[in-house]
Amino acid sequence: MRIVGLLGGMSWESSIEYERLINEGVRRELGGTHSADLVIRSFDLAAIESLQERGDWEEAGRILAGAARRLQESGAEVIVLCTNTMHVVAPAIEAAIDVEFLHLADATADAVRRVGVRRVALLGTRYTMEQDFYRGRLEGHGLEVLVPEEPDRTLVHDVIYDELVRGVVEERSRGAYLEVIDRLVDRGAEGVIAGCTEIELLVRPEDVDLPYFPTTRLHAEAAVAAALAAEPEAR
Repeated sequence: MRIVGLLGGMSWESSIEYERLINEGVRRELGGTHSADLVIRSFDLAAIESLQERGDWEEAGRILAGAARRLQESGAEVIVLCTNTMHVVAPAIEAAIDVEFLHLADATADAVRRVGVRRVALLGTRYTMEQDFYRGRLEGHGLEVLVPEEPDRTLVHDVIYDELVRGVVEERSRGAYLEVIDRLVDRGAEGVIAGCTEIELLVRPEDVDLPYFPTTRLHAEAAVAAALAAEPEAR
C-alpha cells in the first residue's frame, strides 16, 4: 500500500470525512483489519481564511507547498489536498513535490463524465465559483459549468463560512441551497457538483433529483485507488 499524505484542516469537519472515507475504502478493498497508511498535516483554518480574505494566494501557496514537501519527506507517495478552494494554489504544491498529486477537479470531472452529464452546476465558495482555477479545470474536461447568479452566490458562500465550517448545519440553509439548485436546473444544469467539501454535510444525494457529485467522497475514492495502485514511474 502506498502512503497517502493529507493536507487538511480547511475545515477539519470535512477533513475527518476524508480520513473516514479513505480508511473505509481501504478496508472494503483489502478486508480484515486493513486501514489506510496516512500522514496528515491539519491547519488552523482561521489562519488560512485570513489569507483568503486578503487575497494573499502567494503566501497560501508557499505555506501549503512547504507542508506538502514535508509530507513527502515523511514518506507520502501521494498527496491529497482536502479542500476545493485551496486548489487555487495547486500549481505551487505540484511544483514543490516529486510524488503524485491528486487534483480534486480531475476526480470530479471523471465522475461527471462517467454518468454522461455535460452541463453541470457548481456550488462552492465565492473563490471556487468565480475564479478560473477550478471552473477552467472542469471545462478542460469538456464540461459546461454553471454557477449561481447573485444574490445566490453570496448566500452559498456565506453559509459555508458562517455555518458549515463551524460545524453548524441548519435546515433552513438546506432549503435555501435547494432553491439555488432549482434555479440552476431552470438554466439547464443536468447535475450538481458540491464544490466545497463542507456542502456535503448540508446537501445529501437524496435531497436532489439529478446526478449529485460530492467532491469529498469522489476525491477520497481516487485516493484509495491511488493508494492501492502500483507505484507510477518517477516524475
